[in-house]
Amino acid sequence: MRVQIFAALVAQAALSPCLALIAPSKSEVSTPAALCNTPSNRACWISGFDINTDWETSVPNTGVTRTYTFTLSEVDKYVGPDGQVKEKAMLINSQTQVLTGWIVLDWGDRINITVVNDLRANGTSFHWHGIRQLNNNINDGVNGVTECPIPPNGGTKIYSFLATQYGSSWYHSHYALQIANGLTGSILINGPASLPYDIDLGVLPISDWYYGSADNIFARVNDPAKPFIPGVPGSPPPSDNILFNGTNINPTGPGGSYARILLTPGKRHRLRLINPSVDNTFTVSIVGHSMTVIANDFVPVDAFTTSHLYLSVGQRYDVTIDASQPVDNYWINVTFSGTGACGSSKNPHPAAILSYAGAGSTNPTNTGRPPPESLCADQTDFVPIVTRAVPKELFTAAPSDSLAVTLDVDSKSSNVFWKVNGSSMEVIWEKPTLEFIAQNNNSYPANENTITIPDNSNYSIWLVENGSPIPHPMHLHGHDFMILGRSVAPTNPLSPSATPVVFEIATDASSLEFDNPPRRDATVLPSFGWLVIAFQNDNPGAWLFHCHIAWHLSQGLSVQFLEQVNKVPQVMDLNEIEPNCDAWRSYAPANPFGGLDSGLRRI
Repeated sequence: MRVQIFAALVAQAALSPCLALIAPSKSEVSTPAALCNTPSNRACWISGFDINTDWETSVPNTGVTRTYTFTLSEVDKYVGPDGQVKEKAMLINSQTQVLTGWIVLDWGDRINITVVNDLRANGTSFHWHGIRQLNNNINDGVNGVTECPIPPNGGTKIYSFLATQYGSSWYHSHYALQIANGLTGSILINGPASLPYDIDLGVLPISDWYYGSADNIFARVNDPAKPFIPGVPGSPPPSDNILFNGTNINPTGPGGSYARILLTPGKRHRLRLINPSVDNTFTVSIVGHSMTVIANDFVPVDAFTTSHLYLSVGQRYDVTIDASQPVDNYWINVTFSGTGACGSSKNPHPAAILSYAGAGSTNPTNTGRPPPESLCADQTDFVPIVTRAVPKELFTAAPSDSLAVTLDVDSKSSNVFWKVNGSSMEVIWEKPTLEFIAQNNNSYPANENTITIPDNSNYSIWLVENGSPIPHPMHLHGHDFMILGRSVAPTNPLSPSATPVVFEIATDASSLEFDNPPRRDATVLPSFGWLVIAFQNDNPGAWLFHCHIAWHLSQGLSVQFLEQVNKVPQVMDLNEIEPNCDAWRSYAPANPFGGLDSGLRRI
């Protein structure tokens, strides 16, 4: 039945590029006036806005507000989509993971989302991954930073923001371990594209899935005496399965079904690949087909064709696929690095099916050839269509603009903690960073890892260094960052001979790219390596920069960039955070919510 529903939605999408595939709760579904986006000219959108428009400076105003309600609930012994029992699941509107449906918007729409927390004991907050939230830090959804947790047993919060970007993304609880229990979904924002296509297939989330509860898994990740990879404290577990569009077969026995993506012969299709995983990163390929990349994250790029794509946690690729092969069924394959350093699964052959109309329902027979083994590092051949340059003279690589990621074991608790510049980030749930700003109090606790960016700074350039064999998918809130350069990922970072790469740079910074570097909101910090990023300081607020492996985020691998702090009270009403903080402060003292299951460690 799920396949039939998906196919029906695909057929509807072919009729209108702006049709909401999962209808908003508000009855009207409108599209921008004077729409010029057609199958033969996707670069155009509406009058005055096209693929060359810089959405950081100019955004259409549709006048449309779409509303959703997310009611959270909790189920023990949940029978998952592959037929296996999950110890604990957390659901959105009685569904889990990507089955919750898609938020669908047009570029320039406003959205209001009411989150109703009917979990039993967990507070929560919701983050809208990759959304810029210009002058809107209070809706970024980070517990202990931009808000207090939404209390359980009926607590509510309304998130409101403008779709300033277009493309593909996802939403998730920012209590990172709740992602492992199911609190995620997809975002599709219609807008222009750099290539023509006939049919928009919508989103294909590919995510890891764990049968155990996140709390129990995390307890072992946190135990240096029993790591999942011998000799590597803090190493993550293999997932029990990989879900495509919320489903897959049971890899060890009967149960579940493959997801199917339906192609129309002779047509060009757009597909949006999303990795909303807890930990797993992987390479995606399609037997007998290439993919043409037109966007990464929310950044339109010059189109290029490839046989495979590496997706780290939080990353997205919009691709086109030509249905030019014989009518048949073809495997969509996911493969992992053989080292296990950047994720692994107990499912040895995670797959979905690319099915041509008229091919029938049989499984494919050609398994294809696996792509070259991933080195746990991003591809670097992305050229953004809208050019942005970084002043080269700003780069110094001085200690004041570097971030060192290290692993440590607390001698008192014997727990594993990740540190940035020697500090493992902890936050005060009852007093988020924005409350400090509201009270004009700049005495932030040291363990909150706050970095205040000077008001006269136009760009920030940061050298990030990794002293561990585990690569980290790093995500920045409130911005796209520019990737000026990175070290080459080691072939096998878990080898005893693997050593850290020393960062060296010529005085003219010749090894870095400043003219039009790749941009995105999530990228990989290589094993034993370095990464140089830059971002423009034009968005007032407290913006989190963190590893998107859920276990590592809960172990403190984060910093906060405090940006244009004096402007924060001028561009947003900080009083809006108080009702929810009052509700949480009324709940929390009598209901201690323990340990490290916070998404951001709690003081």
